[in-house]
Amino acid sequence: MKERMFGRTGKSVSEIGLGTWQLGTRWGEPFQPAEAMKILETAAANGITFVDTADVYNGGKSEETIGEYLSMHPGRFYVTTKCGRRLNPHTAENYTAEAIAGFIGDSLRRMRLERLDMILLHCPPTSVFARDDIFAELDRQKKAGNIADYGVSIEKVSEGLAALDYDISAMEVIFNMFRLKPLDELFPAAAAKNVGIIARVPLASGLLTGKYTADTVFGPKDHRSYNREGAAFDKGETFSGVPYERGLEAVAAIKDILGTGDLAPLAIRWVLMHPEVSVVIPGASRASQVEENVRAAALPPLTQAQMQGIREVYDRMLREIIHPQW
Repeated sequence: MKERMFGRTGKSVSEIGLGTWQLGTRWGEPFQPAEAMKILETAAANGITFVDTADVYNGGKSEETIGEYLSMHPGRFYVTTKCGRRLNPHTAENYTAEAIAGFIGDSLRRMRLERLDMILLHCPPTSVFARDDIFAELDRQKKAGNIADYGVSIEKVSEGLAALDYDISAMEVIFNMFRLKPLDELFPAAAAKNVGIIARVPLASGLLTGKYTADTVFGPKDHRSYNREGAAFDKGETFSGVPYERGLEAVAAIKDILGTGDLAPLAIRWVLMHPEVSVVIPGASRASQVEENVRAAALPPLTQAQMQGIREVYDRMLREIIHPQW
């Protein structure tokens, strides 16, 4: 497993990390503690040193399981967690310094830590990215030693650009073959300020595995069933905002370009072709998926023709949908 420098943190992390939205569970299914622990153990055994979580994942069980693992293996993972989505309603007015301080304290307790490696604002309303009071509180938490660094998780490129006015160390953004807009302005701006990029949703909610068809059925509690139009949260989190049938057409075109139906490792390798990316965080609901994801680390670079072909698929089939929205 190769490592990359994580922005201005001064830390080196595995270029493939682990996203834990699904840690120990498939979307909408009960949490399985033993499987969650096995996923973390498998990640460590395969050279992963970076784990991304959030206080809302599995009602806090994701953080608790990571904390349990770290209590047995101190310092084994660099852990980024996120806060803000526990606010109800999730509105800009409810973002306060007191709320942020409380979330940080809660995450410290759940993960049994004295200091968080990194905390990100968890896709807050757009106006929060220009809130001096919120970023001042993050600065205070850093000076107090409760967090080592802080950053943001974003939905829109414009939000990331606004956040660069503050002393953030990292930014988490949806970036995959279906979401190329960050390349235009955001990645160069982040690189200029040495802000690390965490690439999330690299497989577009599974579409870019190449395994799904028009007949695939998702469970009623799976966001791929109920959030396609943004009923619960930003629809860009579901299939990267691409209409499902259009996504299948784009996947078929990409399969032709890459000459394979097994897209998952190549989709992750595509993300790693971009040097601005510090780490890509595919998720795993079972340990075997971790082993599948890390295959990308051993793949050769995609060719210039393949990269150009994927860009042309995006421009022809997806750009008019994606670029105006995110």
